[in-house]
Amino acid sequence: MKALTFLARRFVAGETAESAVEVGKALKAKGIDATFDLLGEDVLDREAARRSAEANKALLRLVPEGVERNISIKLSMMGFAISEDFCLELTSSILAEAKKVKGFVRLDMEGSKHTEGTIRAFHTLRKDFDNVGIVLQAYLHRTEDDVKEAVKRGDRVRICKGAYKEPATIAFQSMDEIRANYMKCASLLLTKGNYPAIATHDEGLVQKVLAFVAKEKVAASKYEFQMLYGLRPARWEELVAAGHNMRVYVPYGTHWFPYFSRRLRERKENIFFVLRSLVGG
Repeated sequence: MKALTFLARRFVAGETAESAVEVGKALKAKGIDATFDLLGEDVLDREAARRSAEANKALLRLVPEGVERNISIKLSMMGFAISEDFCLELTSSILAEAKKVKGFVRLDMEGSKHTEGTIRAFHTLRKDFDNVGIVLQAYLHRTEDDVKEAVKRGDRVRICKGAYKEPATIAFQSMDEIRANYMKCASLLLTKGNYPAIATHDEGLVQKVLAFVAKEKVAASKYEFQMLYGLRPARWEELVAAGHNMRVYVPYGTHWFPYFSRRLRERKENIFFVLRSLVGG
């Protein structure tokens, strides 16, 4: 546990919103944007869900001029398991606050039991808000169809591999298959999507995306790369120097253990990235 606590300090911005904002300011000074994420999930108490919503609204107000007011939230933290209507009410209040401060809210994607509900809630929210995006996971068999639907709707999508353990009935199991589906989805989003976020630390995928946008003449202003705080910081700066938009996912809060341990437990490659980051990768 002590070792995890030590490592988490590198990959979690701190316990408070103020600490996350300081990280965001330092990133912005390097030409890198941030999305701030108050850690937490699976909230089953209405008051706790309300506190989470209020904390996110306070965070949006705290971010200073000059730093993009961009946050990521999990619907399970907003009480989705209690009541979908209750969750939508809280999430709508966050989006309304974000709209006041010209901010943007990304709905994180969780395990597969939440996939359909998250997409359904997202579609409901999109009827009233244009400052909301969603995450889709390339390891799920359904994701190519979800990407095609998002392209038709003009939705903003972050495409990632996926970090949860899922069965072969619904998810690709081999990394080669996941990478192939990632590029299939990313290619659609890059040529037809609405400012997609290309979220990966996989250098092979980064290189394939770079080759694809060069070949298809996709302007750098039409997409952004995203990586997690603490992972491959030198690469962030290289991408910015090469003229690409770069955003770093900045988690903070006291509930860091599930976030951090999942990334070490469920994908062997994450352990490699963590170790490499510790020696300057």
